[in-house]
Formats: sequence, structure tokens, C-alpha cells
Amino acid sequence: MLTSSSRLLRLLSLLQTRRHWAGAELAERLEIHPRTLRRDIDRLRELGYPIEASSGVAGGYAFRPGQALPPLLLDDDEALAVAIALRTAASGMVGGIEETALRAVVKLEQVMPARLRKRVDALRTAIVPLDRVGPVVDAALLAALAGACRDQLRACFAYTDIRGAASERSVEPHGVVHTGSRWYLVAWDPARDDWRTFRIDRIVDPVEIGGHFAPRPGPEGGDLQAFVSRSLAVSPYPERARIVLHAPRDTMARRIPPAYGLLEAVDADRCLLQCGAHDLDQLVYWLLALDVDFEVLEPAALKQRLIVAVERVARCVGTVPARRGRIENPRDAM
Repeated sequence: MLTSSSRLLRLLSLLQTRRHWAGAELAERLEIHPRTLRRDIDRLRELGYPIEASSGVAGGYAFRPGQALPPLLLDDDEALAVAIALRTAASGMVGGIEETALRAVVKLEQVMPARLRKRVDALRTAIVPLDRVGPVVDAALLAALAGACRDQLRACFAYTDIRGAASERSVEPHGVVHTGSRWYLVAWDPARDDWRTFRIDRIVDPVEIGGHFAPRPGPEGGDLQAFVSRSLAVSPYPERARIVLHAPRDTMARRIPPAYGLLEAVDADRCLLQCGAHDLDQLVYWLLALDVDFEVLEPAALKQRLIVAVERVARCVGTVPARRGRIENPRDAM
């Protein structure tokens, strides 16, 4: 039989794992009488935990949000995940919460049992972060947009696109996506009658939150990550290309992330790559690094850049381009 304090902790842990518990089921799990359960519920309420009770056939207990944040119970894996997330937040990817995240992780690690502190220390010493990549997003702005997505509220804001053009947008926010280096808002734009992706660091704060809107099915069947990846693959770039890769689509899909380009099967041995770049020279060296035969369909300027790159490589390794377009060693012609 559990002691009274141990039983309260066990009860609190169970209440936090499910939205609703039937009273009889909860008493059975704790191996106590329903009257004892009611007394324990009253004790938790006195400690500030907002627990609601309902009667009837479907009656029971539910843990609800309250006016203040009560203590939470976390299992080992949950505590470890929270510690890692807080340390990541303290690295500065989201502006304005670095110090807060650091204070929170210090408090969390102080109360961790020794076995968990060892695991956290091992991760902290073994994982070496690279320098931060991408812009910092304001935490308040991110929270406001996420709340608008959750509550289905319109959002109005000033936006500057990749070309520097400014505009006023009024959209129906659907979700927020993080790609690893940048944050994006996916929203329905009534003025354009289509889904749009907005880089959150290009949204000018403050955002005006408006009234409710009727929800609609999301793009890509609700897969917002896939939608953002497809949006980033071509549309944001001033230079766009269509290239046939002499390899099966499934093979290239394992090597080319969705955000880098769109792949479409041509036949069993070839696939079409549609991609973009800020500069064609970047695309030239990326294509060469793929180590697969390819055929450039467009633009013509990319073909010329590839010829220039081949000639440069030939000079560097002491060979010259042959008349038939191949690179041959001059000694082979002797």
C-alpha cells in the first residue's frame, strides 16, 4: 500500500497522462476506495492543481488549466527531452528567451536524480553545436503567430519578400514550421486565393490579430513540412533550372532533400529535377558534387556556366578540353 504522499504523486502523474479519467478506473489503478480518491483529489486542489470533477455515467476527473502553473511530474525521458530543448533554446535560435531558458534548465537539473544528471551531462559534453545558422526570430512574435494558428484567428502584418518588396498581408494562419535554420508561417491568403509561406523573420512586428475564420483543409493533405519544402525548392529563388538526372527517382530522393529540389520520375532510369538558386555558379558545383550524369534542359545560361567550370577544372589538373567536348590528357593524343 502506498503512503499518502506517494499516493498523491502517483495520482497526479496519472491525471497528467490523460484528458479524462473515470473515477472507478482511477481508484482501481491506485488500489484505493473511491472515498479515498475523493479526499486525495481535494488535497491536490488545496495545493493549487486545477482538477475538475463531473458526475453521471461518464463522470470522472480531468486536469484543467488554472490561473497559475502548478508543479509538473515528468518521467525520465520527458525530463531529458525538456532539458535538451531548453539548452537548444538557450543557444539563441529564438530571440528573447535565451536567459529564461537557461534559468529554467538550471532549475530542472538541480532537482534531477543523479542518474538523469549523468545523462544530461553526457549529452552536453558530447554534442558540440555549430555556429548558429539563419536569422533569429523574436519569441513574442513566434508565440503570437502560433496562438493565431491554434485559435484560428486572422493575422495582419507587414511583410518583406526575398526581393525586398514590402506589402501588407491579411491571412488565415494554419501552422508554423521550423526547417532547422528558419521559421515559416503557412497561411491561406484570401487576396491571392491560395496558400502562402512566409519567413517569420521577414514579418514586421507587431502583428495585428483579428477575428475568427472558418478552418479549411491544409495544403499537401495537411503535411505542412512537405508544403514548405516544395515552396522552398523553387519559388523563392531568382534562378530556376530543370535538369534530367540519369538515375532513378527513388535513388536521388535519398540524396536530395525535398527543400533542395522537386523530383519527378521520367522513366525507370531517369528523373526530372526542378530546383532554384541565388546564383547559377552555386548550382553548377552542386550538380557536379551529385556524382551522377545529367542533362540540363534550362536555362541555357546554366549550360554555359558548366562549360566554363569544366574548362577551369581541366586547367587545374593539367588537361585541356578535346574538340569533341570531352576532357582528355594531351599525352593520350601522342
